Amino acid sequence: MRLAVPLEIDPAAFATWRRDCPIVELGGETMGTSWRVKIAAPPGFDRAEVLASIETRLEAVLAQMSHWRADSLLGRFNRADAGEWFTLPTAFAHVMTAALDVAERSAGAFDPAIGVLVDIWGHGPVTIERLPTLGEVEAARGVSGYRRLAFDSETGRLRQPGGLRLDLSGIAKGFAVDALADLLRARGCDHALIEIGGELVGRGLRPDGDPWWVDLETPAAGIAGKIAPLRVALHQLAVATSGDYVRGRHTIDPRNGLPVEHAASVSVIHGSAMLADAWATALSVQAPDEMQALATREGLAVRALTRKDDALREWISPALACLLSAEDAPLATA
Repeated sequence: MRLAVPLEIDPAAFATWRRDCPIVELGGETMGTSWRVKIAAPPGFDRAEVLASIETRLEAVLAQMSHWRADSLLGRFNRADAGEWFTLPTAFAHVMTAALDVAERSAGAFDPAIGVLVDIWGHGPVTIERLPTLGEVEAARGVSGYRRLAFDSETGRLRQPGGLRLDLSGIAKGFAVDALADLLRARGCDHALIEIGGELVGRGLRPDGDPWWVDLETPAAGIAGKIAPLRVALHQLAVATSGDYVRGRHTIDPRNGLPVEHAASVSVIHGSAMLADAWATALSVQAPDEMQALATREGLAVRALTRKDDALREWISPALACLLSAEDAPLATA
C-alpha cells in the first residue's frame, strides 16, 4: 500500500478538533448515484437538521444543473430558442466559469456543451435503440461545443446559440461535494468526509487525529499486474476519478465525438472537488502523452491507469510524486 499525504497540515484544523467527537454517518441518493458523509459531530449536533439541509442543498443543485430533469434551469436552457439569454444563479454561474476555464486550458478536452453528443450515445435521459452513425456524430458535433456559447461571467448571463445542449456531468458532482463541505462547515462541522458517486473531499481530521484516508480506484487487473493500491490522506483536499472500469465507457471525447477507450482510471487530487472532477474528465479524454504534458503543465496531482497493448500502465504526475513517501515515489515517469 502506497500513501500520499499533503505537504502541510492546516493549523486551523486543530482549533475545533476534539478527540471525543462521535462519527455520524448520513447518506442518500442524488444525481443518479449515492451520497454519504462522515462527520465528527461537534457538541449540539442536530442530525435531523443537518440531513434536511443537505437534502435541500442537493435539490437546489439538481434544480439548476441536472441534465436529466426537463424542469431544471439547464433543461430549460437546452430547449431555448437561438439567441435567448439566461441569467444564471450564482452557483450555476460559478460552475460555468470554472467549466469554460478548464475547457480553454485543456483545448477542448473538457467541454460542458456536448449534451447532444452525450444523448446520442445513450448517456442522457433518453433511451436509444442503436448506436449513432458517424454522420449523426458529426451532425451532433456541429451544434455542440463551448466556443458556440456567449457567457458574461460578471453578470452570469449565458446565451443559447441554437440547438446546443449543456451537460455538466463532468463537473457538477464535484461542485456539489464542495457545496456540502461548505454547508457542514457553516454548521460548525469542520471535520468531515463527503462523497457523491466516488468524488470526495476531506475536511479537518478524524477524532483519532488521523486524516480522512481514501483508496484510489484501482482495477483488479491492475492489482494483478503489480500496480500497488494508493491511499490518500484527504486533509483539506478532494479527489475525483474518471474512467471506464467502474462505470463503463461513458466518457465522450468532445474533439471527435467518440467514446474514450484507453482510460481505465484517472484520479486527480486537488483543493477543489469541482476542479478535480473537471480535470479528471479532461485528462481521461486525452492520449497518455497529451495527458502527461497537460497535467505536468498545470501542476496537477494525478494517478492515471491507461491501456496499451492489452495491459494497464500507471503514470504518477510530478505533483503527486511530491505527496508520496520517499520509498513510494516513482524513480521515473513513463
